[in-house]
Parts: sequence; C-alpha cells; structure tokens
Amino acid sequence: MTYAITQTCCSDATCVAVCPVNCIHPTPEEQAFGSTEMLYVDPATCIDCGACADACPVDAVVPVDSLSAAQKEYAGINAAYYADRAPEPVAGPVFHAWGAPSYPRSLPHDFAPIRVAVVGTGPAGMYAAEDLLLHTNAEVTLVDRLPVAGGLVRYGVAPDHPATKGAGEVFARFHAHPRVRMHLGVEVGKDVTAEELAAHHDAVIYAVGASADRRLGIPGEDLPGSIPATSFVSWYNAHPEVPPEAVGLSAERVVVTGNGNVALDVARILVTDPAALAGTDIAGHALAALRESGVREVVLLGRRGPEDTACTASELLALTHLPGVELMVDDQDPRTGAAIDGAAPGSAAALLRGLPRVTADWSQPPPAGRRIVFRFHSSPVEVLGRDGVEAVRVTGAAGEEEIPAGLFLRAIGYRGRPVPGLPFDETAGTVPHEGGRVTGMPGTYVVGWIKRGPSGGIGANRTCAAETVGTLLADAVAGALPSPAYPAKAFGRLARRRVRQVVDARGLAAIDRAERSRGAEHGRPRVKFDTLPALVAAARTHRLRSPR
Repeated sequence: MTYAITQTCCSDATCVAVCPVNCIHPTPEEQAFGSTEMLYVDPATCIDCGACADACPVDAVVPVDSLSAAQKEYAGINAAYYADRAPEPVAGPVFHAWGAPSYPRSLPHDFAPIRVAVVGTGPAGMYAAEDLLLHTNAEVTLVDRLPVAGGLVRYGVAPDHPATKGAGEVFARFHAHPRVRMHLGVEVGKDVTAEELAAHHDAVIYAVGASADRRLGIPGEDLPGSIPATSFVSWYNAHPEVPPEAVGLSAERVVVTGNGNVALDVARILVTDPAALAGTDIAGHALAALRESGVREVVLLGRRGPEDTACTASELLALTHLPGVELMVDDQDPRTGAAIDGAAPGSAAALLRGLPRVTADWSQPPPAGRRIVFRFHSSPVEVLGRDGVEAVRVTGAAGEEEIPAGLFLRAIGYRGRPVPGLPFDETAGTVPHEGGRVTGMPGTYVVGWIKRGPSGGIGANRTCAAETVGTLLADAVAGALPSPAYPAKAFGRLARRRVRQVVDARGLAAIDRAERSRGAEHGRPRVKFDTLPALVAAARTHRLRSPR
C-alpha cells in the first residue's frame, strides 16, 4: 500500500523533509517546486512508512487504500506525475545520506539575541516567526491589527476545507513560545508608526498580505449587490469588519466574474446544502442566510478559454463531487468545446470534458435544483440596475447580452495595500525589496503576498519566509541591522498606552476556548465571535480564570 497526496495539499514541503526514500516531488531544491499545483508521491518508490502523513499540517496525505470515493482519482493523479518522468536521483542505496548538520538560516552560537517584530499573524508571518524561533535565539514580537491571530487561515479558507484550516493549529503552538510576545489589536500606521516599531526592534518583518480587491472599472460596479469576492469570503468566515447584512441572498441567480480557486470557493458555498455546512466553523449569520437563500444558479465568467482557467485541477475535481449540484458549460462560443476536447490529461480543462454543454437561455429563470454554469470567453462590461444589481451585461460570441442576476461578485484577484512608512509599488501592489529586504530601509523586511504579490497558497510562504529570514540573518551577521533605541519591554508599554485593550497570548487562548465551547454546544468545531468588541471581551475572560 502506498500513500497519495490529495486536494488539501499546501505544498509547504514538510512531507519532503521527513520522507526517508525521496519519493515526494517536486522538492524545494527542484526547479518545478512552486510551479505545480501540489506535491506528488511516487507509488513506485513509496515504502508505506507513513512519515509524510504524520508530518502533513493539513491532512492531505492519505493511504491509497483509505481514499474516499471523492478522493480515488488522486491515486492516479499522483502516479501520472511520474509516468513520463525520469526517476529522481536518490542519495545512498535507498535512504538519504547522513552528513554534518547544516543550519543555513542561523546565527553564530555566541551571537546576542536579536529582537524581531513580525507584523501579521497569517501563514507568511508565522512561517517567518517559526524559522526564527527554531533556528536562532531571536526574540519575536507578533503584531496584528485584529484582536485575534490567523490571517487568511482564519478568514480566507472556506469553512468546508477544515483540513486546510489545520495549518493554523501548527502555527498556534508558537503563540505561547517563551521567546514570543504577542500584541494583537495594534495597527501599524495607526496605533504605532513604522518608525516607532523599528526603534524598539533590531528588525521588522511585514507580513500584511494583500487584502484589497482588484476592480473592473465598469459602469455599475458600485451598485448595492455588486461586491468583491474578498468581502463575501470574509462574510462567511465571520470577519469582524464585514457585517452580517453585507450580503443578501434573495436572488435566484448569481454572476461571478473569475474562475480561480476563490471563484470556485464562493460558487461552492452558494450552492452547497446548508446542512453540510452546519458542522463547520462558518459564520452563524452566513449559515442562517444560506438556509433562507433563494440562490439556485451561479454563473462563472472566464475572460479567456478553458485552457487558461485559473483554478487548480484539484479544486475543480472537488466541485464535480458536490452532492445535489449540477455542473455544466455554456457552449455559446465554439472555441470552448474545442479547447475542452483537446485539453491535456490531468489539466483543469480536461475535467470539464464530461460536463453537459448547453447554450443557455438567460431570459428564463434558473431551472429547479442547483447548478453552476461555466461560461468562457466572456467578460462583464456593465452591471445593470437602479437600486441594486438586476443584471450583468457580458460579452459573448454573438455580441453582448444580459444575464439577469441579483448578486454580482468580483473574483479577479487580491491586491496589496500601501503600508504607512514603507515604499510601495502602485503597479504591482507590493513593497519593493531585494531578497525580502525593503529597498532603502535597513532592518525592514517583507514576506508573503505583500512581498511577491497574491500568488501561491499557504505552503508557498515557507520558502518565501526562508528567503526573507536568510536575508535578515545575513544582515545581522554583517552588522547591518540598526540597534534598538529602547529596552525589550518598552514596546509592550507603548502599545498598551496607545490601545486600551491589547490582546496577548493568554487573551488569544481565551478566545479560542470560548469559541470552541460555543461550538461544542451546537456540534461544531467552533462558533467564531464576529465583532471586534466580542473578540476583545472574550480575550478578557482569561483574567477571570487566572488564580489570585
């Protein structure tokens, strides 16, 4: 029996590091790493030791004999990766060769501890913090503008992907690390300046992500009911800055522009049976709205053809197994069918081959049941309506036509926001840098999407963080880091002066306990607090539990 890597693969390569027989590829040392949708187990080399499954932070590695019906295809997907590929060289007769230990991202053993602030507690920030804590004696200050940690793991991963959310549990073990100080609910650029943060630390790493949405620039884009998919994702994940009334689901048809993984996420949530979501950590208000929802049809618009679809094959494959939901392709453009029929095996486009193809009549209401329609070679040119969205005018092979809809979602990508006090590239939506070092600002670094743009999943941040931390440590050894102007505890006092309720590690643990307790009452993993006051109030309960 061998193992297979499945849909939830985060590509952080933890499994590669523990595999004794070099059977998981591409590895971080190989050119293909980061360009494939996931990692793959070679069935001819795997020895069924299970080390990869034990190490995987998102439970993506499963014995082939234990794959569920919806996962069976992954045995073939893993094997297909190696079908026309020369075997990778293996050091030694079978197992990896042992050698002298190497610590490429470390400081000399007699180097004085450095103080590093990490701004942002999502995957990028936590991989950087993990790297520092495991490889050096650095003291780490975690700062986040929200009073709860997690970033996109908490507020960006769909609730029906609990295994992916498991990465948050791995990061959480560092929240209470003895060399970590946590200051949540503190916004850099508002509560404290970038200059003040830098003056209290040897170095600062910004891991603030790309939280803005991209705009289309078409008429009607700002009508009520026309919203970015980022807001919709935050809405169903109980983000405290998106109120329950931000989304209405009374319409029968929803149009989504974009066909990447985020577009598939929002489409899936809109048509999934709410009963299947009742056991997840979806926001309570979102679950209630979905139970009363009138949505029966979601139309996914793709500007280009199926061969250029932006979603991964694994996410599309999961969509084909959605119970009670019909998937179909709008065959309005003859290029669509030709591209699907000629798609390369294993590609996302090839998965569309078995779907029915129809020429949709948008003048009619959606039929009974629930369905998702893929429409390629089609872009929105105007959102129509008086007091809200009533239709979307789109391009097509026969010219422009209107698709009646009551909700329009833009899923065309994320974009970074300027960080007060740091340079910013308006075109790329990133902070200019060299190897993670912010241009012209000694001691200041970036990691994650604010560094490289909104590309790559959770695991991509591990190698991204490794580069940034490596640059930082090289600067430390070279004596290029500015010395802090204040003692170690001074930043905590500054933060508490500026922010009335700063949440620390004990407060974060109290939020976690309270949310899990609320969830246990309803058979759910947790019920999130969805307002800032509620999060802060839950954090304060740790004081009541502390012994006198």
